[in-house]
Amino acid sequence: MYVPDHFREDRPDVLADAVRQIGFATLVTAGLEANHLPMLLQDGVLRGHVARANPVWKQGDGEALAIFLGPHAYVSPNWYPSKAQTGKAVPTWNYITVHARGNIRWMQDADWLRAHVASLSDEHEAQRQEPWKIGDAPDSYIATMLRGIMGFELTIETWEGKYKLSQNRDAVDRDGVREAFAQLGRSDLSGLME
Repeated sequence: MYVPDHFREDRPDVLADAVRQIGFATLVTAGLEANHLPMLLQDGVLRGHVARANPVWKQGDGEALAIFLGPHAYVSPNWYPSKAQTGKAVPTWNYITVHARGNIRWMQDADWLRAHVASLSDEHEAQRQEPWKIGDAPDSYIATMLRGIMGFELTIETWEGKYKLSQNRDAVDRDGVREAFAQLGRSDLSGLME
């Protein structure tokens, strides 16, 4: 990924927080296979699963890339105060993205899969008034469902983050973009720009 220095984010804690908040990634494996999946980050390892019918796991272990795309939006040149003065502005896009590279290992152990699905569900159900738990479904049903998936662990070897949030513009133009996002209800991006 092309990352100019002013857009580079390389603090592991910031990147890990972004991955946890986004929670959904494009997993790219050998042969440029791309799959879109929820993942959990735990102790430097991304854990997820695919349908057993998905042939991606048959490629075996090897290098993989998980791409997490966070908040993103179009930026109008009209949001730059400098445009009124010079006319020198073009449209662009603001966004954050995190790339995590490492070795992927496929898992089919029933206990591992059950623990993974329970953790994934607990993570996404935590804020609900009545969270669903894996134990809410009959054990035989869960066992059948688990036979239909393959798990994976991607041990992260390198992180790469790009936070393109108008850092290449002067403070007045950045404020104009931040205010426009706020007016559009895009506090996700306006907050990141602060």
